[in-house]
Amino acid sequence: MSDETGTQATPAGPTTPRPEPLRLFGTTWVHHDNGYTPRRIAASLGSLTAAAVSCLVLRFAYQGLQIADTGSFVNVLVVAMFAICSALAFRHTWDGFGARPDPDRQASLRGLLAVGFVGSLLAYFFRSLIEAPGEKRAREEYEAALAHHQKRTSRRTGNPSKKRRRG
Repeated sequence: MSDETGTQATPAGPTTPRPEPLRLFGTTWVHHDNGYTPRRIAASLGSLTAAAVSCLVLRFAYQGLQIADTGSFVNVLVVAMFAICSALAFRHTWDGFGARPDPDRQASLRGLLAVGFVGSLLAYFFRSLIEAPGEKRAREEYEAALAHHQKRTSRRTGNPSKKRRRG
């Protein structure tokens, strides 16, 4: 049984913190077990493949603009839009792996992140080479929760009622 704070009740005693499951990895990031390494490899290859296919689709869209003969201004504008949005999406996604993103800011950037999807995919690829995306943040939060739990549940030594008073 667990509550909304991410703690789990055990039959033996108090509640202990549980690690946050990560997308595609579950809780394997805690001890790097149960297929953690193959999952990281698959996440890296999958995100790189998705980014490559996305670039191919964008190339076809650009060729469509050239065939339509819309003019060089529109072509430059479209290329600049995808490049800038991809760079911003990369940075936003990369920063999101280290700290929890603000939900209001996330909602306001939804359109920009959708246009810059290639940048998000590349950020996911590069982060998967280092660790499971979001592992650093989740590990810091989990270790802080464990330390807080340990501090809260540690027992005092001695009986305070038998304490000698100085006088």
